[in-house]
Formats: sequence, structure tokens, C-alpha cells
Amino acid sequence: MAYTTSNLQPKPLAPARPAREKPRLVVELARNEHDIVASQKLRYEIFARESGALLHNTIPGVDHDRFDPFCQHMLVRDESTNDIVASTRILTDEAARKAGGFYSGSEFDLSAVLALPGRKMEIGRTCVHADYRNGSAITMLWNGLAEYLLGHRFDYLMGCASICLRDGGMQAQTIMRDIRANALTEPDCRVTPLLPFPAHPVAADLKPQMPPLLKAYLRVGAKIGGEPFWDKDFNVADVFVLLPVAALEARYARHFIGRRQEQPA
Repeated sequence: MAYTTSNLQPKPLAPARPAREKPRLVVELARNEHDIVASQKLRYEIFARESGALLHNTIPGVDHDRFDPFCQHMLVRDESTNDIVASTRILTDEAARKAGGFYSGSEFDLSAVLALPGRKMEIGRTCVHADYRNGSAITMLWNGLAEYLLGHRFDYLMGCASICLRDGGMQAQTIMRDIRANALTEPDCRVTPLLPFPAHPVAADLKPQMPPLLKAYLRVGAKIGGEPFWDKDFNVADVFVLLPVAALEARYARHFIGRRQEQPA
């Protein structure tokens, strides 16, 4: 696997590789409007066509909203095809002030989190192409995000992670049961959903099957800020995720700090 330098500046792409070789993935920030639209088209394919989300779009085949112009868009590209195969978007606290707030603020009362001292960064609209869900693409996104967080000295990463409700909410309830026992933030860092997902009992022996993004958050030390928001348009229960950058697992910090120190002056 390869990833760009600590400031995530774009680099020239390698020539296309034979199809028999494994894809070589790189993570980078969108270079231009073409890259951003390609990311938005991938989002549309996954959210609308694959998952059946009701998107209030004005451009056919493109997922966009009012926050996109204020975000930086982080992409995972398959160098053998030059296709964007995964993406997320970054909204810094400075940009959020210009955008009128964070996206998460449309689902949760963020008062307690916004009162925390330090710089905050939100990610959202994270998606991975169906052919690249073996773990490598989401790992590349996390590599890029960890490097960005550390390099730009943010104190908190936050965002929403979705739990599909196509099973009637059974997994959402089971996952929340596990989260309440093991992964909630401290009470003074809790958020309140503007439209709570209604709770109902589930079988005690039903095992939680964490969505990949939520699992990735929890693996790097993130906590969940409370009860989920019911997103009816996407047919998901969204949980608010908060990661103090200081809580990143030591292996992430050592890896990226070490790389920055190895960069030539």
C-alpha cells in the first residue's frame, strides 16, 4: 500500500497496471472539481442505487448537499484504473463556521461537544465501492485521516456512523446495547438526537454485527455520544462518534509521527 506525503498533496499517477495485478491504492485530497464530482457520483451509486436512500438532489446521479462546497474531499484511488473507489469529506471547525455549522448538527444537539476546548474536524458521507470492501480501501482512508489529523493538530474527530434498518432495526438495537455497555462517551460529552430512533427489546442472544465504518471508529479509540438519530431518508440509525485525537491508538501515532520525521527538509 502507498499513501501520499504528510500534507496529502497530489502526486503523478503511475501508468495503468495489468488487470491481473492487485490494485494499488493511494489516498489523496481531491485535486479539482472533476475529482469532487467523481466522489459525489460514487456516493450516489452507493447511497441511492445500492442502499435506496432518498436523496434530495437537483443533479441526476450525483449526491450533493450544501456542505460540499465547504469541505475537503479525501479520496482513495485505484492507480491501475484511475478510478475513485472510496471517499469521505472533511469539514473543519473553521469551514463549519462559514457553512453555518457541522452536518452532525442537523441530526444532534451538539452543545456539549462544541463546548469542548480545542480544534474539531468532522468527516461524513464516507463510502466504499462494493468491489473494494475487503478492508484495504477503508484502511487507506483511515491512514489519510490519521495523517491529516496529526499533521493539522486537531484535537477531536467527529462524525456520524450509520446502522442499516432494513432488518427492522434489530441490529441497531443490538449494537446500541453493546455500545451502552462498552463505548459511550463521558456524560459531559453526550449529544441529543433531534429525532430519536425508537428503542424496543431484542433477543439477548442476538450478536451485534458492526458496520465497517463504525467498527473502524471504535478500533481507533472513538466513543459514541449517546442514543442514535433516526434518518428516515437513508433508512438508517445514525450514531454520533467522537474521537479525541490524543486517544488514537499508539501504533497510529507512532507510525505517522515517524513518517513525518523521515520526510526530507
